[in-house]
Amino acid sequence: MNYFDILQSFNLSGWHWLAVAFAVFVLGLSKAGIKGVGIIIILILAFVFGEKASTGVLLPMLISADIIAVIYYNKHAQWDYIKKLMPAMVIGVLVGVYVGNDISEQLFKQIMAIIIIGSVFIMFYTEKRQSLIVPKNRWFAGIMGFLAGFSTMIGNLAGPIANIYFLATRLPKNEFIGTAAWLFFIINLFKLPFHFFVWKTVTLETLVLNSVLIPAVCIGFFFGARIVKRISNLNYRRFILIVTAIGGVIMLFR
Repeated sequence: MNYFDILQSFNLSGWHWLAVAFAVFVLGLSKAGIKGVGIIIILILAFVFGEKASTGVLLPMLISADIIAVIYYNKHAQWDYIKKLMPAMVIGVLVGVYVGNDISEQLFKQIMAIIIIGSVFIMFYTEKRQSLIVPKNRWFAGIMGFLAGFSTMIGNLAGPIANIYFLATRLPKNEFIGTAAWLFFIINLFKLPFHFFVWKTVTLETLVLNSVLIPAVCIGFFFGARIVKRISNLNYRRFILIVTAIGGVIMLFR
């Protein structure tokens, strides 16, 4: 089977191609720092490819976007925060691999939506109080890391959880983006073998599809990077909180 035969095997209509290209463009925006819009990507790809299959289609695209992000924002990464989150995230991924075939996706999405919306309310409260108590709590980092790892394995839904944690730490805009870029680059690479050999959602066919979509990721990233430069730190925090909350509501009632 040649390259074009593989692409045709997905049986995508013109509208499907447009939807997927738009989702991948939004992925580029998200990795450039327009956080909170990731739910759009997940909804579109799940509609086109199905819930579980879409995770395998998306993962290599996430890694491609992560590579661009870590190169662009590398000097801003704060490794202390990555070291705090990584152990719990790895455990969360492993638990996600184990239960991924058994848990009801609908129940999972409802639980995650409730956690996200509740966490956003906590963030609004701490933002108003200008409190730094929560992010200094070791248990907070552990819980958020586990939830992020579990949710990224099940459905690539870790973005809102990570957004809430990094907002709680009050990292400036570029440090927020650079730290998240390295964190997810590492964790997405860690997830890749499980998608290949356990779930079998990443295949030669999906990788061929990914190769066609990489230009849309690049265009989205550099377009998003230009937008981020024009947003102040304060407005950036407000934007992330609002869009993350909307994403949680969409996930809950989807």
